This record gives sequence, C-alpha cells and structure tokens, in this order.
Amino acid sequence: MRQSGPTVAALPTSPHLPTVPKFRTLENLIERAVILSAGSRLTVRLEHLARRSGPLAQAESASTLEAVKRAHVVLVLEETNWIVGGPRGAAARLGMKRPTLQSFMKRLAIARRF
Repeated sequence: MRQSGPTVAALPTSPHLPTVPKFRTLENLIERAVILSAGSRLTVRLEHLARRSGPLAQAESASTLEAVKRAHVVLVLEETNWIVGGPRGAAARLGMKRPTLQSFMKRLAIARRF
C-alpha cells in the first residue's frame, strides 16, 4: 500500500517560519519530521527554528548596521581571545587586514575589558 506524502499546504503556519521559506529549509524540515515522527501521522516540531539567544542574535534587532558590525567584531575578538593579528587572529577571520580592524575598533570604541 502506497502512503501519500504530506503537502506543503498541510504544514502549520508559525511565526518562526519565514513567510517564503527557502526550498532547502523546507525540505530539511520535512525530512526531520519524517525521521522523528512516530506512527503514520507526520508531526512537525518548530522549536529548533526559534531564534538563538546570543550576542549576534541580539545584534540582529539593533537599529543600525554599525551596531551589528560592532557586535560581530566583538564576538570574533572574544572567540580569538582578543588576538587581532596573525593567521589565527580576528582580522584574518573577518577577512581584513590588521590595521583596518584596528582602525574599525578605534572608531567604534571597541576595547578589551578586564
């Protein structure tokens, strides 16, 4: 007996889903639901789509592009233990030269707090 698959119209609406979801995201959501659902009923769990809480996620709600850039630079600096230059430094991870990052940090008053 052939089982009929779910249709896109059968998916629940949620504020966590984008209004026009990308095809790959929708495909992954359905695959995950098929794997995790028990029985013949497809259950779609949307908890993993919720926004993550963190410095960058909080910066996404910032009102200016500069605030988002600042938050991202601070995050990368913290991940690199405030190493600015060198092959493993923040400048390399951000795809910029060390003097450019230092200038950006000075302009936005980014300094390591002890």
